Amino acid sequence: MKIVDLIQWFESWNNPDWQESWDNCGWQIQPGVLDQSARVLVCLTPTLAVMEEALSLQAQGIPVNLIFAHHPLIFSPLKSVCQGTPIGEMIHLAITHQIGVYTAHTNFDQVADGTADVLAQLLNLENVEPVVPTQLGLGYGRVGNLAEPLPLAALLPQIQATLNPATLISSPTTDPQMQIKRLAVLGGSGASFIPAVVKSGAQAYLTSDCKFHQFQESRDRNLILIDAGHYATERPACGRLVEKFQTLGLAWAQLSKSDEDFRQVAESGIGKLSVSMPELT
Repeated sequence: MKIVDLIQWFESWNNPDWQESWDNCGWQIQPGVLDQSARVLVCLTPTLAVMEEALSLQAQGIPVNLIFAHHPLIFSPLKSVCQGTPIGEMIHLAITHQIGVYTAHTNFDQVADGTADVLAQLLNLENVEPVVPTQLGLGYGRVGNLAEPLPLAALLPQIQATLNPATLISSPTTDPQMQIKRLAVLGGSGASFIPAVVKSGAQAYLTSDCKFHQFQESRDRNLILIDAGHYATERPACGRLVEKFQTLGLAWAQLSKSDEDFRQVAESGIGKLSVSMPELT
């Protein structure tokens, strides 16, 4: 399948017109590769590390010619393209080595098998619907029911095992055995959707990038907020996208091994320090 045909297929499912006004979906760099057979490296974020991975694959005899990303490379209009800057280097390498960069962002967040929908599937939610519908069958976030109610103390380890986040932060509760039946999910930064999640009847909400006062807001609204991190909540949809590309019979499609979380949890050593106190007499 040629790249032009792949993009046409994709946009029939993820129309770029569905993106938000502030977003920048679609071609970021198109260096004249449309008529080439598609060999696609899929990633969450198009970084220089991912570009270097594509160049390494080319050196190994795999002529990668498209980086397909969720996050846009370019958000704001560029005033210059300079050597030594991350975007400047990406553009230079993309054009020099004939590697296009294409992005599906807020359009991919809304669709079936998009970022939120894949989270709902991984957690086996039933009777799923968008938290915020945008048009028929589409919308941001997903809310649905667990097959059987789970205590929060069991739900959190299930999320940890399923998504393997670097950290998992949840609202404090005096009752870890509280039963969770209805769960909302939204990949990436979803705290702004808290009011809509409350209206959906969800008892708990899995998303990322939540601030201190957003946890406070959730507790005030009797909602358990669960933050699994941006990377862990969106990366699974990238893997699903690779599976879809492979079913199309592309010459080559693979999930990036250089995608980064950009966060590392430091070991504090707390709990490893033993303090001996003298006996008082």
